[in-house]
Amino acid sequence: MRAEVFKEFEFFTGVPDSQLRALCDFLMSEYGIGEKHIIAANEGNCVALAAGYHLATGKVPVVYLQNSGIGNIINPVASLLNDKVYAIPCVFVVGYRGEPGIHDEPQHIYQGEVTVKLLEDMDIATFVVSKETTEEEFFEKLEEFKALLAKGKQVAFVIRKGALTFEGKIKYENKNSMCREDIIRHIAEHTEKDVVISTTGKASRELFEIREARKEGHEKDFLTVGSMGHASSIALEIALCKKDRKIWCIDGDGAALMHLGAMALLGSNKPENLVHILINNSAHETVGGMPTVAEDIDFCAIAKACGYKRVLSAKNFEELDKALKEAKTATELTFIEAKCSIGARENLGRPTTTALENKENFMKFLKG
Repeated sequence: MRAEVFKEFEFFTGVPDSQLRALCDFLMSEYGIGEKHIIAANEGNCVALAAGYHLATGKVPVVYLQNSGIGNIINPVASLLNDKVYAIPCVFVVGYRGEPGIHDEPQHIYQGEVTVKLLEDMDIATFVVSKETTEEEFFEKLEEFKALLAKGKQVAFVIRKGALTFEGKIKYENKNSMCREDIIRHIAEHTEKDVVISTTGKASRELFEIREARKEGHEKDFLTVGSMGHASSIALEIALCKKDRKIWCIDGDGAALMHLGAMALLGSNKPENLVHILINNSAHETVGGMPTVAEDIDFCAIAKACGYKRVLSAKNFEELDKALKEAKTATELTFIEAKCSIGARENLGRPTTTALENKENFMKFLKG
């Protein structure tokens, strides 16, 4: 089914998902980023934008998200959109990761099991779209849904892998020169036997393969395979509990933006043994490369305003190695922004250990 089936709607906002790559590429091709299409910081943010659009226009907005983002929409859906409150209609387009019976990564398994139930529990009428779904069937269901939308209710199209197509080609790139995998390789060289917390997505996958290539164990690393935006908070509490250990957090711009308040919490607590490294490619690269707003903001200024004691930046490997060396011996909360290109190896693998093995080995290392 072509992603263009959603063209009858006039406003879209979302957080990109690889399962929805066809829809994301169509929106970028058709509207770019602007009044008709906004890539938001997190999924709850999307719901609020959708509410504002309906209040201003009386029209129905579309919110797209990976099913892992359902948790972020529960509060505004239940306490703002629901027809027992403001009765604000909305169409959700949800990428179906971890669908039962379909192999997927561990962070998606349980989420996939409860996706439809969570939506239905929020009184959101749901229709699952597969490769076999015809456009005629889609529009028939949409006509049914319009009666619910007219009553101020919400509906969801849950999109299975490969269900949407788009023939256009969108290339996402920036002008930065450092590759993320090489940045993480440099970080691994400087952290040595220190503790590393890495964010979800390709950053953790690359860290795992770098350890393999260096014939090192993985016990020093906690791979935050899910929970986008929460790696720095995990690192904060570990740093507060293990003041005699150096803690490094490898973060991404999309993840940091998703829960930006975490930086305020780090700055307020000021753990002297924590280094927060934000690899900034201004893109949701793990799920396709669609842009974040990171290119338009100053993370270093944000870190300073939040209370980070030492703030460094790097656009090349000479600057990066200098910053990492300084951070290694620093005795105050340190922030490093590393400007990064978009892209990863085609043959990038995934961790061969389970999430539970990662946790148990990591906890043993922390006790050592």
